[in-house]
Amino acid sequence: MAVKSVSILGATGSIGGSTLDLIRHHNDRYDVKVLTAGSNVEKLIALTHEFEPDVIAIADDAHYQTLKNECPKVEVMSVDDAACIPVDWTMAAIVGMAGLTPTMNAIKQGETVAFASKECLVGAGDIMMQAVANSGATLLPVDSEHNAIFQVFDKEQKNQITRLILTASGGPFLKASWAEMQTATF
Repeated sequence: MAVKSVSILGATGSIGGSTLDLIRHHNDRYDVKVLTAGSNVEKLIALTHEFEPDVIAIADDAHYQTLKNECPKVEVMSVDDAACIPVDWTMAAIVGMAGLTPTMNAIKQGETVAFASKECLVGAGDIMMQAVANSGATLLPVDSEHNAIFQVFDKEQKNQITRLILTASGGPFLKASWAEMQTATF
């Protein structure tokens, strides 16, 4: 089996951590090329020492010099630029719309992009899907709601689907009362 090159956008979060756990168990199959984080510089440094990627990035510019000092053998760049590094497989696990530009950059590379940021798909689904079509990338949903739809959606009979209903079971609605839900806006 050929070794796949991997980029993990959002490596210090829950989904990034789960992805790295899988890679640890199959480290002969994957070569981590890129790791990014939002602001958890200590965890990113530890992951850099463990996985020895070629490129690291952190969204919080205040930590840029720390990364340069602690990881001198690794190229440090912006998250948006790191997402442009060609790899076989990208895990796009940056929370919320902050992940849109990096995910789009990964899609444009034309390879496999596993994405966990449903907010990007909700906010820019048409744009993302057009980019997927243009690049020939494979977009794989990995977060709960959109992965569930992906698993049950019959691509051969997509004209049979008239509507999909997603509940607001978490996020800002997790502890909302019925009265608060009635006043929710887009």
